[in-house]
Amino acid sequence: MELPVIDLAPYLEISSTKSIDSNLKNICSEVSRTLRETGALLVKDPRCSVEDNDRFLNMMEKYFNMPDDFKCLQERPHLHYQVGVTPEGVEIPRSLVDEEMQEKLKAVPQELRPATPKGPDRKWRYMWRIGPRPSNTRFKELNSEPVIPDGFPEWKETMDSWGYKMISAVEAVAEMAAIGFGLEKDAFTSLMRQGPHLLAPTGSDLGRHGQEGTVFAGYHYDLNFLTIHGRSRFPGLSIWLRNGQKVEVKVPVGCLLVQTGKQIEWLTGGDCIAGMHEVVVTSRTTDAIKLASEQNRSLWRVSSTLFAHIASDAILNPLGHFADSSLASKYPPISAGEFVEQELAVINLKGK
Repeated sequence: MELPVIDLAPYLEISSTKSIDSNLKNICSEVSRTLRETGALLVKDPRCSVEDNDRFLNMMEKYFNMPDDFKCLQERPHLHYQVGVTPEGVEIPRSLVDEEMQEKLKAVPQELRPATPKGPDRKWRYMWRIGPRPSNTRFKELNSEPVIPDGFPEWKETMDSWGYKMISAVEAVAEMAAIGFGLEKDAFTSLMRQGPHLLAPTGSDLGRHGQEGTVFAGYHYDLNFLTIHGRSRFPGLSIWLRNGQKVEVKVPVGCLLVQTGKQIEWLTGGDCIAGMHEVVVTSRTTDAIKLASEQNRSLWRVSSTLFAHIASDAILNPLGHFADSSLASKYPPISAGEFVEQELAVINLKGK
C-alpha cells in the first residue's frame, strides 16, 4: 500500500484564523485516521524544501565520514547520549531485550516478521537539541547544552535551520491530528512547548555494512511524541501497520515522513499506537549502493530524523474524551521526563 500524502499548505494558510471549513476538517480527519491505522503519514510542507534537506544530508555525510576517534570527541554518555554522538554498537534494539515483544513476534507469520538483530544497532546517531529549553526543570540531563564538532563552521546554522523547519511541520500535523481526534486544536502543541525536541540524524556505513539483511535499527517503536524524517538517499525503512501488515516506506521527493511515538499513544489512551519499524539493508538498498558507488557518492545512509517530544515536566495521560476509553487505565499519569528516562534505560542509553 502507498501512504497518502497530505499537503499542509491549505492548513497553514488559515491556521492562524479561528474558522476551519468542512474541507479542512475532512483533511484533519484523514490525518488522524491515517496515524491511527498506519502509525505513519507523508506530508508536504512548503517551508521544507528539497534544497534544505540536501544541504543537511551533505553536511551529515561529511561528518559521519570522519574518523571514529574524531567523532567520539562528541560523545556524552553521562548525559544519556541525549546530546552529541552515539557510536554504533551502543543502542540496543527494543526487540532484543523486551521479552513481551519477543513473545508477540512469535505469533507473527514468518514473511511479516522483522529481521532478528544479532546485537546492538550498527548505526551512529547525532543528537542536537532544537528549540528553547525550560529554565526550571526536574530533568536537567534531558535538556543539556549542545555539542558542536570542530571544523564544521556551518554546523549550528544548518542544524537549527532544518530542525526548526521540521518542528514547524510536526506542529502543524499535531494540530491537524488533534482536530481530527476531536480535541482542541492546541491539545498536543501546548504540551510540546519547550519539549526536549531532538534533531537526531543517523549514519549507517553502507561501505562497511552494505550486505543485504544487515540490521541498522532493529524492530522498535519511538519513545517520543511524533517523529519526522526528511527523505533519505538510501531506502531501508519498513513499518508495520496496525493490522500487522509490513510496508517498505517510499518517501517521494519533496515529502516528509511522520511516525507516531509512544507519547501520542499515552495521550490518546491507546487509540493511536506507537508505530513499529526497522531499518534493514534490502535489495532496493543494495541497488542504491551500486548506483552511488558508480556515481562516486557517499555510501553513508543518513536519515534526517527529528524526535518531537512532550515537555519533560508535563504529565502524560489520556486527554479529553480519551480519558473515558476502556484502555485509559493502561496509561496512568506519568511525567514525560520520567517516562523517557525509563525507556532510555531499557535500550542502554541511560547509563548506570
